[in-house]
Amino acid sequence: MDLLFLLIDMVLHFDNYLPGIIATYGFWTYLILFAIIFCETGLVVTPYLPGDSMLFVAGALAGAGLLNIGSLIISLIIAAVVGDSVNYWIGHTIGMKALDMKYSFVRKEHLDQTHEYFKKYGGFTIVIARFIPFIRTFAPFLAGVGKMGYRWFLTYNITGAVMWVSAFSLIGYFFGGLPLVKENFSLLVYAIIGISLLAVVSIVLQVIRSIKAGEGKEPENPPE
Repeated sequence: MDLLFLLIDMVLHFDNYLPGIIATYGFWTYLILFAIIFCETGLVVTPYLPGDSMLFVAGALAGAGLLNIGSLIISLIIAAVVGDSVNYWIGHTIGMKALDMKYSFVRKEHLDQTHEYFKKYGGFTIVIARFIPFIRTFAPFLAGVGKMGYRWFLTYNITGAVMWVSAFSLIGYFFGGLPLVKENFSLLVYAIIGISLLAVVSIVLQVIRSIKAGEGKEPENPPE
């Protein structure tokens, strides 16, 4: 139980722990941060790991000279891209197995509709999902389940990773040391999450309407 509370405290107050990690592990801190971003984006069982806050704090510490901002951004972009790719292939593999084994909760037409949705809206969803905790962990998994084309997915995967890592790291780098930002850091993150969430909710509603409209249509007669 004590370990659980420690993990929760680290997630909520990572800014208090990262300086100690840097002091203890030095260069290996980059590998530790790489592993956190990889797990948060690549494993559906670890969506609770710090993402936005960690990037901001790491950027702020880079601004203070404790980390190299170039090495930080490049390594974490790679971690985010690789993580999403692993998550995609996990979803792709599990989705195919579920379809082949004919589980009652998996309907081929729904997978086909999901596939068509990702072809039409998926890129934007993968990019914007980067900025929303939990959703960024499940978006690539669902893209894999929906059999979104990997080359199409990878393009938006890289775009989203570059935007997400660069934005939070550079904001921390340039503004993290300001007293006003330190005092209102939580509000800043919540505002970004809220704006991103509104965009995703709008897209989700469009998808639901599209799926319902598709279910209401009569199937076309197969060619003779």
